[in-house]
Amino acid sequence: MAGKLQAEIAQSKPFDSIEAEAFLNIVKTADVLEQSVEAVLKPFGISGTQYNVLRILRGAGSAGLSCREIGERMISHDPDVTRLLDRMEKAGHVTRGRATSDRRVVVTQITPEGLNLIEQLDKPLEANLRATVGHVDTKKLSTLIDILELLRK
Repeated sequence: MAGKLQAEIAQSKPFDSIEAEAFLNIVKTADVLEQSVEAVLKPFGISGTQYNVLRILRGAGSAGLSCREIGERMISHDPDVTRLLDRMEKAGHVTRGRATSDRRVVVTQITPEGLNLIEQLDKPLEANLRATVGHVDTKKLSTLIDILELLRK
């Protein structure tokens, strides 16, 4: 009986198309990876989105970036970057001030506390990456990267 049920399940079509199956697998995988990163970040009191902003600002150096520039570089679209930056400023991770060249522009910079926090996260997050994708060989990862880039075009 169990063999017959397994055969029926194997022959059933859970997806309307291969595209639907691929899409669902990408979304499910992204969720699993995001949850594993959030688990690393939680003890440090920040979210994945906040970590993303800290990485962006670390890369920007002392010049900092405007709210618009931060929003353009974020991995996930956040409709309210200003509120996100408000929370991060309140936590002491970023500072904001008017640009000297154009007083209408507010520039955000990472603070020494924010830089210290992101540096503390470098090793645990690298270990998390190795644990989640390290078992996949380099050639397959390169192929995956190529396919994902193709899908984003």
